Amino acid sequence: MSENTLSYQRALIHLMVLISASDSEMTDHELASIGQAVRQLPIFNTYDEAMLPATAEACAQILQDDDGLDTVLGLVKDELPAELIETAYALACQIAAVDGNLSQEELRLLEMVRHTLHIDRLNAAAIERGVGALFHPGLEN
Repeated sequence: MSENTLSYQRALIHLMVLISASDSEMTDHELASIGQAVRQLPIFNTYDEAMLPATAEACAQILQDDDGLDTVLGLVKDELPAELIETAYALACQIAAVDGNLSQEELRLLEMVRHTLHIDRLNAAAIERGVGALFHPGLEN
């Protein structure tokens, strides 16, 4: 596999890393959420979790380039099968929401992801609402 191609699992990880890095601060909550997704979601059953740091680092290296954002988005778009597009967007929303604070950078990047992956606004809103419900602070006792 060439350096410029990804498996769908690595594409999903690249997207989560991209969202996490969008505001220039990858929080512990975001990194833990990426690791948790890889460990627990069936979509990653065949992914070698030991490769996660190298996969995240590869994404970070691409993002260092002037056109890194466009490169990562293009690689993700090219590698994801149609049936995983909404899954990818849900994971991106989860990483953006996990620290309880959606920055302008994260919101803008989620918009770019929607456009790149051709997710219609109604489906995106449903995904965003579902993810938002999972990360609602709830009632405090």
